[in-house]
Amino acid sequence: MGTVTPLQSLGRMLMVMGALLFIAGVMLTVAGRVPRLPGDIVIERPNLTVFIPLGWMIVVSVVLTILLNILIRR
Repeated sequence: MGTVTPLQSLGRMLMVMGALLFIAGVMLTVAGRVPRLPGDIVIERPNLTVFIPLGWMIVVSVVLTILLNILIRR
């Protein structure tokens, strides 16, 4: 293969960023349907609602740690 021009690397970077934005959009769409886990914190006041998904943060962290360990140890 020849050398990669700056325009080609910019195109690849834009495609990767677009894919990441698409994945983030799908995750946000699905997030509204996910049940609350024990450990999730909800603070409701008359003009404010704060939701901190600590239970989901722990689940996602454990799953990503396992997946990355499996992929990296190939």
